[in-house]
Amino acid sequence: MDLNLIPKIKHTNANNFFLLSGPCAIEGEDMALRIAEKIVAITDKLEIPYVFKGSFKKANRSRIDSFTGIGNEKALKILKKVSETFDVPTVTDIHEIADAEIAAEYVDVLQIPAFLVRQTDLVVAAAKTGKVVNLKKGQFMSPEAMKHAVRKVKDSGNNKAWITERGTMFGYQDLLVDFRGIPTMRKYAPTVLDVTHSLQQPNQSSGVTGGRPDMIETIARAGVVNNVDGLFIETHFDPANAKSDGANMLHLDYLEQLLSNLVAIRKVVNSL
Repeated sequence: MDLNLIPKIKHTNANNFFLLSGPCAIEGEDMALRIAEKIVAITDKLEIPYVFKGSFKKANRSRIDSFTGIGNEKALKILKKVSETFDVPTVTDIHEIADAEIAAEYVDVLQIPAFLVRQTDLVVAAAKTGKVVNLKKGQFMSPEAMKHAVRKVKDSGNNKAWITERGTMFGYQDLLVDFRGIPTMRKYAPTVLDVTHSLQQPNQSSGVTGGRPDMIETIARAGVVNNVDGLFIETHFDPANAKSDGANMLHLDYLEQLLSNLVAIRKVVNSL
């Protein structure tokens, strides 16, 4: 897909991977703007096409007392403010059919969560908004099965679809990335590697998802070497106190060095 179809996206001729990055959830305006400002500065410096990511609500929670959001409209308005302040596109995930039309008024990319990617009505509703639809591969699905999710988007009159690999369940409490799936899924649509969610350790007895952030660069390097079109990296300036997915987010202070390393690797790959 031509990245130039996304409003406000920059550096599309840099021959780099594109980046979806930001906090797991929108916790407030100040934190969102602070994170966006830092990432925009880094991606401008490295000439990486960038989309700010933030969930306006969290519907998939292990426990009923888990953080779900600050209010749908409030969070969506913050996403819009990020876009207007830094002149960047934004992405958020949707969970219900009604979310598609509402979120499409505020963001440029609608993301279908992995657990919901087989929900035909939800995928079709997202597609019919005309926005880019980012389809996260179910943890229970093969790479080959994602062609059907992409087909649902295209059959709804929308050719703007991405696939995001986010790991496959390995036992009850771990995920693995099968890199054989990257070239397979790239046949169907531009493919993103979700580096941080691939390192989740779900289904913990505490009801709080764990993670392996120490492996972020390992997974990201492998994705870049294997020609992923984009990377998805959740980041926060204080992961330990983040309200969602703190266990697997990258500390914001480490993002520039990681991306610098990955850009260098991509240049080598492109030269081969």
